[in-house]
Amino acid sequence: MNLLFVHQNFPGQFRHLARHFVRAGHQVVAMTISGRQVPWVRLIRYKPGRPGSRQIHPWVTEFETKVIRGDACARAALQLNAGGFKPDVMIVNPGWGESLYLKDVWPDVPMLALIEYFYRKQGGGFNFDPEFMRTSLPDYARVRTSSAFLLMTLDAMDWGMSPTQFQKSTVPAVYHDRISVVFEGIDTAAARPDPLASLDIGGRSLKFGDEVVTLVNRNLGPARGYHTFMRALPEILRRRPNAVAVIVGGDEDKYSPLPPRGKTWREVYLDEVRDRLDLGRVFFLGKIPYSQYLRVLQVSACHVYLTYPFTLGWSCIEALSSGALVVGSATAPVQEAITHGQNGLLVDFFDHAALAETVTDCLARPDHFAFLRAAARQSAIERYDLATVCLPQQLRLVESLASGKCSTFHPLTQT
Repeated sequence: MNLLFVHQNFPGQFRHLARHFVRAGHQVVAMTISGRQVPWVRLIRYKPGRPGSRQIHPWVTEFETKVIRGDACARAALQLNAGGFKPDVMIVNPGWGESLYLKDVWPDVPMLALIEYFYRKQGGGFNFDPEFMRTSLPDYARVRTSSAFLLMTLDAMDWGMSPTQFQKSTVPAVYHDRISVVFEGIDTAAARPDPLASLDIGGRSLKFGDEVVTLVNRNLGPARGYHTFMRALPEILRRRPNAVAVIVGGDEDKYSPLPPRGKTWREVYLDEVRDRLDLGRVFFLGKIPYSQYLRVLQVSACHVYLTYPFTLGWSCIEALSSGALVVGSATAPVQEAITHGQNGLLVDFFDHAALAETVTDCLARPDHFAFLRAAARQSAIERYDLATVCLPQQLRLVESLASGKCSTFHPLTQT
């Protein structure tokens, strides 16, 4: 088969899928803006740009950005087509607009779209947090307009896949029959428990068995509960004098409201509790290599994962797979992965006192919660393993589309 992948930062979520098809001997082409070269994948780069210098309405600025990217990607596709390449299947991440016009280049080529999230006023992350309520007409209008391009994608796609039932539920119901719930998958052989793991930071060597509280996100901000964690941290460290906190994540949070000018959310909420913290026991690692990130999870005595009703981060599943004792937020995406008292613990997203109490209890009674670690690992293997669960489901989708039989791949059969 000829496979065309479209992702502005290829390979992104498609790295395992693309690697499989390359190894199976298929021709794989990827169109991207800033993606990296993957062996034996033909990489086509396109450069978005706005023609002219006109002013546009502020409510549609984001939509125009999507159109610009879609235009650039479609022009690159036209060049591919002129060179004799026609895909059998297009696998696209439409979240930045790249796939908007690909069906106009190849109308008869089936498209599989990764549907991560559909922005809406109710039931999702918008106005979930009372600290950041937005109630003006421009606020509402921007939310409605922000998903307009996804409506075009949903209309054009032949099939979609969403990582969780919650993420699928954000999409208008009329499209649900063409969306399967298939998680991206994690390598449970890499993200695994290691009782001999150690982590050297701040002149200390942390190891499994130490009272290490961890928080990991790509970027630190309210959308992933950083503020709730920081408000709980002084009490955790006060009650557990041997505990340390290890916090991983950058400052480029794109999903939370904007922080005050000249500040990052990391600084804002650290400043809020600074006078009640022993900063010698709090370690901000920023963005770190994957191998070090896995060691963070492996030495964790209690791992905190909080999120708005939004996309479920891979780190949540990788923490489970690493046998971490995870305390998560009782929000819809996390509740799909963690059942309270069975493979982890859940607390109210905003209740920092309850979070402090739960984490403190985990640190005080590690043997009491040991069964949750084993169950966490098992749940990750059974439901989210890349090789045995998720990649086979993704392959089945692609092959069904290529054969014209995707209508037999019913979304309700996927968990």
